[in-house]
Amino acid sequence: MSQFSFHWQLAHRILRDKGNRFAKPIIRLSVFGVALGVVIMLIALGVTSGYKQVIEEKVVAMGQHIRISHYDRNYSDEQIPITLNDTLLEELHSNPEVTSIQPFATKVGIIKTSDQVEGIVLKGVDSSFNGLQFAHNIVEGDTLQLNDTTANNHIILSKHLTDKLQIKLGDKVRTYFVQDPPRQRSFTLTGIYETGLPEYDAKFALVDLRHVQKLNNWNTQQVSGVEVLTSDYNKIDETGEQIHHKIDMNLKAETIKQIYPEIFDWIALFDTNVSVLLIITTCVCMITMMSIFFIIILENTRLIGILKTLGMKTKHVLTTFLIVSGRTLLKGLLIGNIFGLGLGWLQQKFHFVKLDPDTYYVNFVPIKFQALEVILLNISVFTACMLVLVVPAWIISKKISPVKAVQFE
Repeated sequence: MSQFSFHWQLAHRILRDKGNRFAKPIIRLSVFGVALGVVIMLIALGVTSGYKQVIEEKVVAMGQHIRISHYDRNYSDEQIPITLNDTLLEELHSNPEVTSIQPFATKVGIIKTSDQVEGIVLKGVDSSFNGLQFAHNIVEGDTLQLNDTTANNHIILSKHLTDKLQIKLGDKVRTYFVQDPPRQRSFTLTGIYETGLPEYDAKFALVDLRHVQKLNNWNTQQVSGVEVLTSDYNKIDETGEQIHHKIDMNLKAETIKQIYPEIFDWIALFDTNVSVLLIITTCVCMITMMSIFFIIILENTRLIGILKTLGMKTKHVLTTFLIVSGRTLLKGLLIGNIFGLGLGWLQQKFHFVKLDPDTYYVNFVPIKFQALEVILLNISVFTACMLVLVVPAWIISKKISPVKAVQFE
């Protein structure tokens, strides 16, 4: 029989010993405490990852990771036009991270019904617009059907605006633009979207790019800007910096994090809060394991004395009781993972925990578990809890006198 096998069987006997009347309920309570800690940590990680993914998808569905526009200090919804020439397109296509380029143009206007008036921003897009991605936000109707030959008179409005204006699919939408001379355009409502992001839902309407260019008296090469989609969201800061330094001096490249800092700064707080929660919960698990370790040692003092009397070395005694603690910890981790991942799956499937979309941008708590995060979490908790037991285990095993331990009651 190998030494490890002997230690494992001895640890098994200690855990199964019915004489440990005081330790038994304490061990169960410790397993429950570790399991509860793991559930809390898993849910925290899952909610953070899920939230990031949902917000990213909502923002990117409007068409951009990076936006290129005129380098001026005009932060209104009507910007100085840029020229979409071959030089700019070649610069963008030369970056291996760029997967899609979408020109757009904006125009501030008013929608008027028989008894309602609402300000809007027409966002003109062409056939390069990622309609499939945006389709996830469509709640009624369909996304824009665009081609390169003729412009259509379709418009997509947010549910927020349609509810406010009391209009429905198929209705005529009359828009007015304050300019010299004033202009009016009539569109047919063919789609209703909802992103949950007030920055979009409160004002943006999608139409064919050519309508906005005509309203702005621009030629077909002039646009408000270019939206760029990249292959890796995690690299958009680096990619944005590369593009910014390559394009003309009168242009600027901004990432969605720079365009909507309030949203992404708010999400960044999740990382800080989760980090603090993980540290606190891990410390609680470590204290729990130390407590149960001392109780197990206390109840098995005579056994330690007998083992030492029979010639067992201190390091072997230490190994045995570390195995006892490790098995208790693994049981807690296993139960915690089953319940944590199970609760996360149920939330993903049935969305039983709801949120106020006006405050949190989504109407339910999104959860996404990443295998690597789950594995690293379990390894980190197990390693931290076991390491914190080594020093006290060594000291206690060293200090216990065989003679006094045998006499201990």
